[in-house]
Amino acid sequence: MTLSWLLTNLIAALLLPPLSLLIVGGAGLLLLPSRPRLGRGLLMLSLSALWLLSTPIAARLFLDSLSPAPHALHSRDAGAIVILGGGRSRNSVEYGGDTVNPYTQERLRYGARLAREFRKPVLVTGGAPGGETVSEAQIMAVVLRNEYGVPVRWLEKRARNTRENALFTADILGKAGIRRIYLVTHAWHLARAAPEFRRAGLTVIPAGTGYRMDGDLEFFDFIPSASALLNSYLATHEWIGLLWYRLRD
Repeated sequence: MTLSWLLTNLIAALLLPPLSLLIVGGAGLLLLPSRPRLGRGLLMLSLSALWLLSTPIAARLFLDSLSPAPHALHSRDAGAIVILGGGRSRNSVEYGGDTVNPYTQERLRYGARLAREFRKPVLVTGGAPGGETVSEAQIMAVVLRNEYGVPVRWLEKRARNTRENALFTADILGKAGIRRIYLVTHAWHLARAAPEFRRAGLTVIPAGTGYRMDGDLEFFDFIPSASALLNSYLATHEWIGLLWYRLRD
């Protein structure tokens, strides 16, 4: 693992729930003897935020705040399908090593569907930011070929983040004379990803996956769950990423 990768992930862990909220709560406990009012306030803030972010209704609204409205895609819209990596599962016993994680698998499944329907060439993008010997793009290409029967024309194997995904992809596709792409990633990632690919000079047709159809509210939408907290974690990660890119620019 590289030092920059470790530092980036450590900073992210400190800013994201649940660790960030546990730190606030811990500070509240430490302050109780000397500054009881502030200590109680921090404890209440920590517990209230943890409860709220753990409820499915709040997590769903948080993720939906990032997702553009879905729209129909057509085969004439673009010249290539670009699938963004969403992470890997390390040391998988049943697959004999690293494989794609559930987020990348969802993107690959949708990208494969588009490739079969539209008959467009596929590019997969994802490097090895943790210092792995095999890039995420290489793993994705194997899964697309072996499990979905979809060949990959281009592999972008250097990117360590979404901005580099865009820059390196634009370079590869520019040499092939392609400027219009279907961008396959999760709907909640499009708010950060699509502008980066446009900034790199590509015309983007968003092809988001992970949309949910509206349904009636249920009692358990207000009961905290681990899966809801994970969704809030993802949404917080994206909002912080958006803020960071804007500050850098």
